[in-house]
Amino acid sequence: MAQITAGLVKELRERTGAGMMDCKKALTETAGDIDKAIDFLREKGLAAAAKKAGRVAAEGLVYSYIHGGGRIGVLVEVNCETDFVAKTENFQTLVKDIAMHIAAANPSYINREEVPVAELEHEKEVLSEQARNEGKPEKIIEKMVAGRIEKYYKEVCLLDQMFVKDTDKTISQLVNESIAKIGENISIRRFTRYQLGEGIEKKHEDFAAEVMSFVK
Repeated sequence: MAQITAGLVKELRERTGAGMMDCKKALTETAGDIDKAIDFLREKGLAAAAKKAGRVAAEGLVYSYIHGGGRIGVLVEVNCETDFVAKTENFQTLVKDIAMHIAAANPSYINREEVPVAELEHEKEVLSEQARNEGKPEKIIEKMVAGRIEKYYKEVCLLDQMFVKDTDKTISQLVNESIAKIGENISIRRFTRYQLGEGIEKKHEDFAAEVMSFVK
């Protein structure tokens, strides 16, 4: 079995246009054989999905999802190429699943590119300091931070998050599977998540102290 290196994953990605995680999985499933991995991606429709990613998707659906008796609400816009596809059950199910996932997982951004540079640098500084406080030597701190930043992306970026209904796949993989099935480019354009009372400083009543104030 060939060692599945970052270079091998990159080569497969360049040859197929498929996502990094899909390429890594394909190489794992095919014992590192890149030609078999290409066939694996084609059979799954993922290579074809990547080719469709450059096509304009201006139709689609804006969907609202309310959870917990009105305590959490989500508005999400998911785009496809034609109005016909936007009306299909498969596409509408995908959009509903994405909205439900956003309600449950509370991502901050759609993808890694949206994370502000200042926020990312701050996170790296915090993680570096954490590693030092754990007594880790400087020579491995950089690698540790890189690994923890990957975890950070999976926490805050929608496309990197594991799908709440099937934790064996990411939201990116879920979308790519739908692209392969539906035959059109699909993209998550934007979303907003509301949580009841979020950002409001709630007043906590101290009834004992209030009673004592009248006694004095």
